[in-house]
Amino acid sequence: MSTIYKSEAGASEIQRRYREELRTWPVPAEHMRVPTREGETFVVVSGPEDAPPVLLLHGSGANTTMWRDDITSWARHFRTYAVDLIGEPGLSAPSRPPLASDAYALWLDEVLEGLGITSASIVGISLGGWLALDYATRRPERVTRLALLCPGGLGRQKVGWLVKALLLRPFGRWGMRRSARKVAGLDTPLDRRILDHLVLTFTQFKPRTERLPVFSDDALGRLTMPVLVTVGGRDAMFDSEETARRVRQCVPQATVNLLPEVGHAILGQTDSVLAFLRD
Repeated sequence: MSTIYKSEAGASEIQRRYREELRTWPVPAEHMRVPTREGETFVVVSGPEDAPPVLLLHGSGANTTMWRDDITSWARHFRTYAVDLIGEPGLSAPSRPPLASDAYALWLDEVLEGLGITSASIVGISLGGWLALDYATRRPERVTRLALLCPGGLGRQKVGWLVKALLLRPFGRWGMRRSARKVAGLDTPLDRRILDHLVLTFTQFKPRTERLPVFSDDALGRLTMPVLVTVGGRDAMFDSEETARRVRQCVPQATVNLLPEVGHAILGQTDSVLAFLRD
């Protein structure tokens, strides 16, 4: 476990805080542990058993708590499966196979099989958006709808934020907080809880350094399902204008929302995603 954390003590502290959050999950939930080739995968399941399935894939440096503000609304209409991504600070295995491979699609095949799902809508954010795209381009017949928030793998991945983060590192917690605020685009007092969680996590967690592979036009052309893409015009990590342009060009049936004043952390999309999923 320490391979993705700076220490065993740090791993224990992050997982302790996560379990506390799970105890106050806003809707009734079942916790499942699905065995896969990459190790055990932890899934939080909510919503009516007979409702249509929706798979939720969070971003890097996060876990299922990323969906806390959305789940009450979505779980009224869908059977939601919030998956802790492998290699991230949740309760799934610390495995990180190469992104430029079919390993994550094979992993998700086994997750879906373990959950008893043949096809589902997928909502993914950032790294989770990349994983959702990777799966949908390889298994389009298994994805009924695809909702992506600031997804990787479409527009240019920026590196300027990394240089700034390294310059701020000597300033300790203050520098980390300032770096996280700029990268995520969390500038209002309402964002403070999320920012505090980010700083606490990255104090102990080792994020991925591997660049996200970019999907070819041919791969994007395999997206035959309805697609919703929402990006922030001030995203410090990905070129949102290029993301929007490529989606409009390669996925003509997609709906693209570019929010000009929003950064990488796209909040407040509960209702728009729900409307898309229910359409």
